[in-house]
Amino acid sequence: MRGLALRTRHPPLPLAPPSPRKPAAIAGGHEAGLMAASKKAVWGPLVGAVDQGTSSTRFLVFNSKTAELLSHHQVEIKQEFPREGWVEQDPKEILHSVYECIEKTCEKLGQLNIDISNIKAIGVSNQRETTVVWDKITGEPLYNAVVWLDLRTQSTVESLSKRIPGNNNFVKSKTGLPLSTYFSAVKLHWLLDNVRKVQKAVEDKRALFGTIDSWLIWSLTGGVSGGVHCTDVTNASRTMLFNIHSLEWDKQLCDFFGIPMEILPNVRSSSEIYGLMKAGALEGVPISGCLGDQSAALVGQMCFQIGEAKNTYGTGCFLLCNTGHKCVFSDHGLLTTVAYKLGRDKPVYYALEGSVAIAGAVVRWLRDNLGIIKTSEEIEKLAKVVGTSYGCYFVPAFSGLYAPYWEPSARGIICGLTQFTNKCHIAFAALEAVCFQTREVDGGMTSNKILMQLQADILCIPVVKPSMPETTALGAAMAAGAAEGVNVWSLEPEDLSAVTMERFEPQINAEESEIRYSTWKKAVMKSMGWVTTQSPESGVP
Repeated sequence: MRGLALRTRHPPLPLAPPSPRKPAAIAGGHEAGLMAASKKAVWGPLVGAVDQGTSSTRFLVFNSKTAELLSHHQVEIKQEFPREGWVEQDPKEILHSVYECIEKTCEKLGQLNIDISNIKAIGVSNQRETTVVWDKITGEPLYNAVVWLDLRTQSTVESLSKRIPGNNNFVKSKTGLPLSTYFSAVKLHWLLDNVRKVQKAVEDKRALFGTIDSWLIWSLTGGVSGGVHCTDVTNASRTMLFNIHSLEWDKQLCDFFGIPMEILPNVRSSSEIYGLMKAGALEGVPISGCLGDQSAALVGQMCFQIGEAKNTYGTGCFLLCNTGHKCVFSDHGLLTTVAYKLGRDKPVYYALEGSVAIAGAVVRWLRDNLGIIKTSEEIEKLAKVVGTSYGCYFVPAFSGLYAPYWEPSARGIICGLTQFTNKCHIAFAALEAVCFQTREVDGGMTSNKILMQLQADILCIPVVKPSMPETTALGAAMAAGAAEGVNVWSLEPEDLSAVTMERFEPQINAEESEIRYSTWKKAVMKSMGWVTTQSPESGVP
């Protein structure tokens, strides 16, 4: 389930973003690209974007002058669940999927008579926190990627939390993050403790660590033959090893988590030339943009002003609000994170983030585990049949609860069932769950009109949705095209294309919305405390 985004300002919520002086509406997706191509339009410089998410990989190509999406290709990624609570992916499958998406997109561009030599830069956007360790001599991963949703480190988190003084939570003050299984440091700690191949590679000075962006950039820029080992500030800020004030790896944090600093990537800005593609159809093209997926969506939604916010509905659900050059800390379960730094000499921007672990993943679960739908799109049809959950509530706490509870002991429940309840009511309750969770962090699934209407009803405010939903990839493309030495994409306010929006107004009264929300809260309370003994964190050969 890919992440699709909504944009809002707070306060107030506008009908649409301000119109720029040079309006150039974003086209409504791939079909618009085909239409434009058939007219043999004159193409300006193009920019590609790798969008590597939890559920799929895509490569998309945009016109840098109009932000129009010209072509793309997508490949679904397998998730492995070797034990309860464990979530892994194969780093080589991820890398192969990137090459496949690039090749297939280039073929499609050829069919549209678009010369791929017009692609002047590539940006990378990625699922954050997911942790990879590989051998820099052989280029081989030393273990599967441990995915952000993975819960195997719960007992590690519990034992580490006892070592943080109550009056000096230096982890939160330096990183903006709560100690949680969600972030990379504890996953890396587990790999160093439990996987002999990783331990040996560290001893032999052959190990490299990275989040997915680092693994991809290192591999695409040559791998064992001079690959660039780097990350950007947004991805680094999700590791729990990075000081978000000094914008450097932090020795105290690395010592606390038992991480050798020499395996960490170099931290760069989100928009600069990191290296050149060394293989494939786009050999020689610079990789010059890198943003964690939620930061990329913030840029793609053009939320450059303080107080502008977006919500992305993908595997999880993530609301980010731009707080400008200041780190703002929350007492209500929100994270403080780096939003972007668009150039080596440009200032850093921060954001407050509300994170929901399971959003689109609940649709995939209904499809793959329960089999009540055959495709993700079918959920809207089922929900439409009944138009209500008929008192059924679904709390999809498959990986515990994230914001605002940070409660790892929670597990998923479906409650309020009667003999009348059928799969349509459960489908409706699943969509409603995404919206209730979003209200709690008071933000692909936006193509689902029932979901968007529900969101407006539950928040009791209008919701606006971009008609071109690929804002995550667009953000990575903008960062790449704007990089020094590339300079084909202007981020000046007067040059930014207008984003056309679809608007959803609340259609239920505030009282009914409150009743539904308070019943949901009761269901959330019942989901907590299910896990009393942790799964053993035994070693892996």
